[in-house]
Amino acid sequence: MSVNYLLRIVSKLNVARGCLLFALAVCAAALAGCGAARPIKYYQITYPTADAVAPDAVDVTLVVRPFESSHLYLDDKIVYGFEGPEMGTYENQRWAEPPVEIVENALVRGLRASGRFKGVYTPRFGANGRFTLAGHLYEFKELDAKSIMARLNYEVRLRDRKTGTMLWNHIYSHDEPASEKSVSAFVVAMNKNLERSVQEVQSGLEDYFRSHPQN
Repeated sequence: MSVNYLLRIVSKLNVARGCLLFALAVCAAALAGCGAARPIKYYQITYPTADAVAPDAVDVTLVVRPFESSHLYLDDKIVYGFEGPEMGTYENQRWAEPPVEIVENALVRGLRASGRFKGVYTPRFGANGRFTLAGHLYEFKELDAKSIMARLNYEVRLRDRKTGTMLWNHIYSHDEPASEKSVSAFVVAMNKNLERSVQEVQSGLEDYFRSHPQN
């Protein structure tokens, strides 16, 4: 067997090995692309800006305390559900803050922006407030039915820290229709639902304090 023949065999083997390595690299790149994590999208609620206190505002200071809720609404993943008991969460579609905090912030900033109360604070800034608002968030989810709905359901309770008694409570429950079947449209619908709920709470609180003057 000649030296030239052996060299030709070695050359062919090197070429074949090179082609095999190239093919393996292409396959690895393709698999890596298929397994790449999808980017996470975050959605935020638009809160109202604070207005000046109205001259005829109720002379009370409200402190909005943390709400109770299921562990689903203590996380930032968007929850979806159906007419039945089944629910789930989107892994890559999330709120900028957990729903339980969204409801608290909506009440603080919405009631404050209304200008109908002397002051509205969180416990950190209103530790001396006599009247506290707290409650339970039951549902804050995308409802997949014939159309997409933003379902919001919570209870809010007013307590007098001076006496320890519950003075007033309100249950809000409403399904706000989305304009289309998309997460962005659902978020817009939930924003409207939150605004509506805060208006109901504001009206109920104002009626209570107007009919029950405080000493």
